Amino acid sequence: MANMDRRRFLKLAGLGAGSVGAAAAFSRPGMLFGGSNNHASSAGLGAVQQETAEEMDRLHSEAVQVYLDNVGKEPNYWRAPLEPEMDGDVKVFRITCSDIEWETSPGMKFPAMAYNGMVPGPQIRVTEGDRVRWIITNEMKESTAIHWHGALVPNDQDGVPYITQPAIKTGETYVYEFTVRNSGTHMYHSHHNAAEQTTAGLMGAFIVDPKDKSREPQVDGDYVMVLNDTTLGFTLNGRQFPYTQPIVAKLGQKIRVRYMNEGLMIHPMHLHGIPQTVITKDGWPLPLPYKVDTLNIAPGERYDVIIDCTELGVWAYHCHILTHAESRHGMFGMVTVLIVQE
Repeated sequence: MANMDRRRFLKLAGLGAGSVGAAAAFSRPGMLFGGSNNHASSAGLGAVQQETAEEMDRLHSEAVQVYLDNVGKEPNYWRAPLEPEMDGDVKVFRITCSDIEWETSPGMKFPAMAYNGMVPGPQIRVTEGDRVRWIITNEMKESTAIHWHGALVPNDQDGVPYITQPAIKTGETYVYEFTVRNSGTHMYHSHHNAAEQTTAGLMGAFIVDPKDKSREPQVDGDYVMVLNDTTLGFTLNGRQFPYTQPIVAKLGQKIRVRYMNEGLMIHPMHLHGIPQTVITKDGWPLPLPYKVDTLNIAPGERYDVIIDCTELGVWAYHCHILTHAESRHGMFGMVTVLIVQE
C-alpha cells in the first residue's frame, strides 16, 4: 500500500479525485457543534464558501495523497494489547491518567486526557475467568475514576465516584480487582466529569475472550474501532482522516471489526462494496446474525461484525452522518478504507 500511487488508489477504489479526500485547512474552530474544532463545511448550514470547483477538486485530490503518504506510519493505530504483569494468578495492569496534547490530524492539536499517554488508551485483552487487578494512578489536574462498561463486576468495583467509591484525586493511586465473568467486547472509561473526560480521551477497549474458543468465529484479523466525537472532533481510534489507517486484508479472508462508541452522538458506520454481518451486540452473541451495509451505533453501544472480503479494491469506510465525514474540502474525520488485495 505504501507504494500505491494516487492514480492506482483512485482506480482501485472506483472513485474520482473529487469524491475522496480531506481538506488542507483542517481547523475552523467552533464552526459546527460548539467549539469542537471539527473540520466540517456548513454547506447547507449557512456558511459562505469561496472555492471554485477546480479548487475543490484539487483539495480532494491532494488529501488522498496525504492519506496514502501516512499509511503504515502509525503501527499502534489498531492498538496492540497491553501485556500484564503477573502476581501469582492475577493479571496486573498499570494505568496512568495524564493531561496531554493530542494531534488528531496534521496541525490539529487539542488539550486531551489519556491513559498511558495515548488516545484511546491501551487495549486490555484477557480471558473469561481471569482474575485482574488495575492499578490506577491519577496525574491529571482533576479527579477521575474508571468504569468497566459492559463487564459484570462487584458493585464496589463499578467505578462511579460517590456511589461505589471515592473519586481518585490528583496524585492518588487506586486499585480495582475482580474476576472477569462475561466474555465480549467491552470498554473502560472515566465516570467522573465523563462528558468531558471520556470525549477528551479517557477511554479504551476491554476485550474478554471466551474460555471456550469454539464459541468464537474463525477470522484472519480482529480490529477495534473506537468512535469518538465532541472534545477531540470526529475520530476513529483517536485520529481524523487523513491520519486514520486502513484495514488491509487478502481476497477471501474474513475479518472481525469491533465498534465501540465512546462519543456523545450516534454514528452509522457504512462500508462500501461489502456487507457487514452483525454477530454481537454489547458483548452478547446474537441468536440470529444479520447483514447490513450501514450500522447505527449509539453512545455506549458496541457491535461486532464479520466482513467477508470477497471484493477486490479499496473500499471507503466512514460514518454516514456526512457532517462527521465530508465537506467541500473532501472527506475528514470518521473516514478510513478497507483494502482487499490479491
